[in-house]
Amino acid sequence: MHLGQQSALVDGLSLKELGDSVLVEIEPQRKGLSFLKHVEYRIVSKCFQIPVQRRYKDFEMFHGLLLQKFIYRMVPSLPPKRILKGVLNSVSDQEFNDSRRRGLQRFMTLVIRHPVLVGDELVNIFLSASSADVLNKMRDAYKKTGDEFLTSQIALHGKVNLPEGMQSQAAANREVIASIHSSFNKLRDVAERIAQRSRENSTDLLMFGKDLSELGSDTPDLPVNATMSKAWKTQRKSLGELSGEFGLLADKAAHQGSREEDEVVEKLNLLLELLQSYKDLCDRHDSGVLLEHQRAFEKRSGPVATHLKYQSNIEQSRLTQQENTIITMEMRSYFSLLCLHQETQMVFTHLPLVTSILGTFVHSQLQGHKEMGDVWGELHPKLKDLFESVNEPSSRSSSQTHHSRGQNTCALIGPA
Repeated sequence: MHLGQQSALVDGLSLKELGDSVLVEIEPQRKGLSFLKHVEYRIVSKCFQIPVQRRYKDFEMFHGLLLQKFIYRMVPSLPPKRILKGVLNSVSDQEFNDSRRRGLQRFMTLVIRHPVLVGDELVNIFLSASSADVLNKMRDAYKKTGDEFLTSQIALHGKVNLPEGMQSQAAANREVIASIHSSFNKLRDVAERIAQRSRENSTDLLMFGKDLSELGSDTPDLPVNATMSKAWKTQRKSLGELSGEFGLLADKAAHQGSREEDEVVEKLNLLLELLQSYKDLCDRHDSGVLLEHQRAFEKRSGPVATHLKYQSNIEQSRLTQQENTIITMEMRSYFSLLCLHQETQMVFTHLPLVTSILGTFVHSQLQGHKEMGDVWGELHPKLKDLFESVNEPSSRSSSQTHHSRGQNTCALIGPA
């Protein structure tokens, strides 16, 4: 369903109608000269199926043209460039590239899910053209059509299609969505801390196992007369064997952190970027369109029509052109307001995803705790056997010592 072609409104649009999925991966080998190597990204969409390779500069061009063509729509932002690599930040290349890849995938997912953007030729070119032709083809496509207002079937009838009281509704909707945006930011921050704790737990468990391994490694034997020397030899060997269990626990905790990052944090980030693109759209509307609309009415209320017949032909032509420009600005203003209404409905269509995210979060916690619990459960009987094997010779030694002391006491007392 494409909004500009099928309907002026998006009421009732379901999540299933919001486009297909897209996958962005980093190509394993960098391209270019040895001192100017760059990262390329492999993009696969279910709709096109044929993988394409893109550089970050290709994404920049694509984003810029989308923003010019669809200035009245939610166009998601790109992940930022890296400034002074290795100087002003401590993020490794791998961490930075993975973070950018995630950001690019969120960008492409929101573009693909947008029922207006996904049907545009720019998207078609970006997801199908060869690497050598993609930039020129996108420029040519934009030059041929201009922005959405010039090609949309509903642009001329924006005022008619607007619901009553849209101005007041827009302000109220913006306030509600801003509050939701703030709440989602807090949820995302908490989810990130939970995922970080899982990764830290993995590191701690791995170190704990390593320390156990060192404790159980071969060391000089204790003196023969040292208390419990034999018991410690047995125990030390067993501790070294248990270090592997903590390595397995560390793997489970690391997997849990990755699961929380991929299935919870990333989905919240996707919603947050949608909400941020809505905020950016509202800011563009307030700073540009509303001011143009106000100027159009101010000019139109002047003495243009009254004195038009007394002007020269050149002056009449100029004033007619000015009048047409004002009418076009007014039509653009109504079209912009209609698009804002449609984008608001798009935001509300996405919000039920939070229920799915919550379900995913609960499931990930259940699965993670079960996996960790299974390993702890296997570790417990091994520790029990270890304690029993250590205590048994100790008890026998204590019993023998007590029996020997009893015999010595009887010898000292003598027969009755």
